[in-house]
Amino acid sequence: MAGRDGPLYYGDYLKLDTLLGSQELESARRGAEAHDEMLFIIVHQTYELWFKLILWELDSLIGIFEGAPVEEEEVGTAVARLGRIVEIQRVLVKQIDVIETMTPLDFLEFRDVLIPASGFQSVQFRVIENRLGLRPSDRLRFAGASYSSRLSPDDAKVVQTAESKASLHDLVERWLERTPFVTFGDFDFWSAYRSAVDQMLSQDRGFIESNETLSPEEREVQLRNLEDTRSRFAALFDRDVYDRLREEGQFRMSHRALTAALLIHLYRDRPILQLPFRLLTVLVDVDELLSYWRYRHAQMAMRMIGTKIGTGGSSGSHYLRDVALKVRIFTDLANLSTFFIPRSDLPVLPSEVEETMGFRYGG
Repeated sequence: MAGRDGPLYYGDYLKLDTLLGSQELESARRGAEAHDEMLFIIVHQTYELWFKLILWELDSLIGIFEGAPVEEEEVGTAVARLGRIVEIQRVLVKQIDVIETMTPLDFLEFRDVLIPASGFQSVQFRVIENRLGLRPSDRLRFAGASYSSRLSPDDAKVVQTAESKASLHDLVERWLERTPFVTFGDFDFWSAYRSAVDQMLSQDRGFIESNETLSPEEREVQLRNLEDTRSRFAALFDRDVYDRLREEGQFRMSHRALTAALLIHLYRDRPILQLPFRLLTVLVDVDELLSYWRYRHAQMAMRMIGTKIGTGGSSGSHYLRDVALKVRIFTDLANLSTFFIPRSDLPVLPSEVEETMGFRYGG
């Protein structure tokens, strides 16, 4: 390769002198070296390296979905790269097992020297959240303040810039809105689908009312839940109701995007919808693993510091637990199963649509 003097050397290529020389123990600098601080530093530095790779993949995904139209082979690339992010997330969760080999007393040997530094100040992780599509309104207040309040002015600008750009959620929503097959010419899919839904809900009501194992109170709860489900279906069939509920925050995606996502799930066995189905599924996987990692982080914090405040001044494990339970990005996709009906009850598609959705060799 032009510009290189001599053969490439492993350590030079990976910048190992810089990488392996970046673990400076704050406890040692203060005169009382804590053995497990090395573990703490390396695990968190490794997190940041994985975050860098996730951002690398996210940037490529956003580049793909900024195109209009998105070519079919590009959807396959997007599914593969999202799958890579999922595998990285699984590694992130497993790293908690490594750090939990440190006991709470081991952590207390150097915890105070970390204040006020905190994992909440991970700029890359905040950018990941923003690039995926987490909105400021979705976030819980951080010790009563904005999540960017504990960042340096330069880092705060970085996360705010990420907020202002189109996220993966935004771009996937626009892609879904361009999905064909939502309308099938003269075929009234939604009318047939609605009839199937009404029949399913009526059967469910019958099952609840005839279930002799339920107490009156349990039956009442299940009937109320059924009516809630019926109301959500009603919103799906009434654009005005849906838009009102969307303004109230009960839905995030546009009506057209959500119905396209539903159609993809209901008819995912058709060859042309297989890649879109896999894409929607892996987006939910990313969201779920993000929540699971937060939950494991909260459990670890509880184990290490109990109910103490975090080094960054938050309510520690309680804050982490609340974020894990409440903060989601692709909620609409995760909740799509609310609107599923059995395959046997799906409206039969016109033959011309079936042919378009299938792959045929006409040799």
